[in-house]
Amino acid sequence: MIIGILPNTTKEEIVETCRSFVAKLKDNGFDFLISKALVELDKNLMNDFGKSKFVNNDELCKKSEMLISIGGDGTMLNSAFEARNTGTPLVGVNLGKLGFLAEFDIHHMDKLISAIKNEEYEIEERMALTANCRGNTNEPLYAINDIVVDKGRWPKMIELTIQVDDEYVSTFSADGLIIATPTGSTGYSLSTGGPIVSPKAHAITLSPISPHTLTMRPLVLASDQKIRIIASSAHKTIQINCDGQRVYYYDSPVNIEIEKSGNPIRLVHTKDNNYYEILRKKLLWGLDVRNTNNK
Repeated sequence: MIIGILPNTTKEEIVETCRSFVAKLKDNGFDFLISKALVELDKNLMNDFGKSKFVNNDELCKKSEMLISIGGDGTMLNSAFEARNTGTPLVGVNLGKLGFLAEFDIHHMDKLISAIKNEEYEIEERMALTANCRGNTNEPLYAINDIVVDKGRWPKMIELTIQVDDEYVSTFSADGLIIATPTGSTGYSLSTGGPIVSPKAHAITLSPISPHTLTMRPLVLASDQKIRIIASSAHKTIQINCDGQRVYYYDSPVNIEIEKSGNPIRLVHTKDNNYYEILRKKLLWGLDVRNTNNK
């Protein structure tokens, strides 16, 4: 099996972390490829591993049979975006703080490699979103967590109109609107009062950001429904960001159509990783802080 390594090159000691990881892969008989971005931190890596082992991310995602994202949840989202057109399974190794998506801790690399070697894992498909802005000829937007339509640099609220399957839903003023997948339900959407949605659910969540009315609450839709958002601002542009990483600006008013993507992401899970256990441990979901016996 060829393992592709997508590291976050801004992390401290990422070079030594990758050296250690590659050594373990080689000891277990795995072939590997590494994002050539890592070479910019240490040119000696080419001498150590061979020039042919370092390729651009597009080639890496196409040639690898499994991708290892080393960093944190943000790195994981970026790696998933890189692999969106390949279907290559992805697993995350966490060097960051939360590690909700990047389930494996850096100190448990041996456990991860053993699980891969012994095929003690499963591959779960997670839905993603795609969006097109009417009148814009650029390629469609893509998001694993969420697409956020918001006011951007403008200090005042914007007006948002929601239509679902060409049926009018509502018009309201707010700082913005989060359109989230089940995977993204534990991200930005959660902080605005949106529900936690099981990754096995076929749903899209709409969560208003600071709406100027108490009656505007999150809305859960079926994943096969098509959503249209018409956003207008007294400012000249509307900001749209995908997964909090890729930011776009469109002239106001903007008409954006959002639907389930035909390219889901494929996440690798071991039998030891349970979604609800992760909720309890990393988000403290459902735990009574008054109860010192919680584990």
